[in-house]
Amino acid sequence: MHLWYAVFFVALAGGVFRVRSGKKLMALTLTGALLLSFVASPLPARAQVQNGILGSIQAVLGVINGLIQTALFAINNVRIALSNLEQIVVWPQQLINQARGQVLLLIAQYRNLMWSLLHIRLHSATLPAPQAFEVLIRDHQVNNFSALSTAYANNYGLVPLATDANSSDRGLTDMDDAMALDSLKVLKASDQATDVEIQTADSIENASAQAAPGSAPFFTASAIVSCISSQALTQRMLAAELRQEAAYLAHRNALLKENANNTNLLRAVLVNLLQHQ
Repeated sequence: MHLWYAVFFVALAGGVFRVRSGKKLMALTLTGALLLSFVASPLPARAQVQNGILGSIQAVLGVINGLIQTALFAINNVRIALSNLEQIVVWPQQLINQARGQVLLLIAQYRNLMWSLLHIRLHSATLPAPQAFEVLIRDHQVNNFSALSTAYANNYGLVPLATDANSSDRGLTDMDDAMALDSLKVLKASDQATDVEIQTADSIENASAQAAPGSAPFFTASAIVSCISSQALTQRMLAAELRQEAAYLAHRNALLKENANNTNLLRAVLVNLLQHQ
C-alpha cells in the first residue's frame, strides 16, 4: 500500500510541475484527490463505489436505449419524410433531370446558330482606305475613337476652310460630321455591350443546366436583370437614331432657310436694278 502511495505521489508531483495553466492544475488536483480517496478507501468501500459506478452506467445506458433511442428514431423518420417530400413532391428528381436535358438541348440547337449569325463577316469595302474604316466601325472596341475620326476624315474629307466656303456651309458640314461620328461611336459601344450580354446569357444557360433544386428564382432574377440591361441598350440606340434624325431635319431646315435668304437677296438685287433703269 505504501508503495502505491509513493508511486501515485511521484506521478502527481510530476504532473503538477509540468502543468502551467491554472484550470489544468485545478483539474489535475481534483482528479488526484478522487483517485487518492479511492485508493486509500478500504476494500468494501471500493466495492460499493464500483457498484455505484456500474449502476450509474447501467442507468445511463437504459435512458439512452429507451427515451433517447425512441426520440432519435422519431427524428430520423421525420428527416426521411422531409427528404421524400422534397425529392418526390416539391422538387421531383425526374422532372429536374428532364428540365436540365431540355436546357442542354436548346443550347445545342441554338447557341452555335446564334454565334454564326452574330459573327457573319459583312465587310464589303474594296479600296484600302474604306477597308480600314470599315474594320474600325465593326471591331466592337471603344478604345480607338481617335483612329476612327482619322479614318472618317480620310474617307469623307475635312471641313472646308473659311476661304473655300461660307460660314453656314462650314457649320452644316461640321455638324453632319459630328453626328455621323457620334452615331458610329455609339454603335461601337453597343456592339461591345452586346458581346457582354451574350456572354452573360451563355453563363446563365450553362448554370441553369446544372442548377440545384430551389435555385430557379435566382436564375430568373439574373435573367430579368440581363433583359433590363438589354432593353436599356436598345433605348440608347433608339436615342442615337432619334438624334441623327433630328440633325438631318435641322440640316434640311438650314438649307431651306439659306434658300429663303438667297431669294430675298436676289429680290433686293432685282429691285435695285429696276430702280436704276
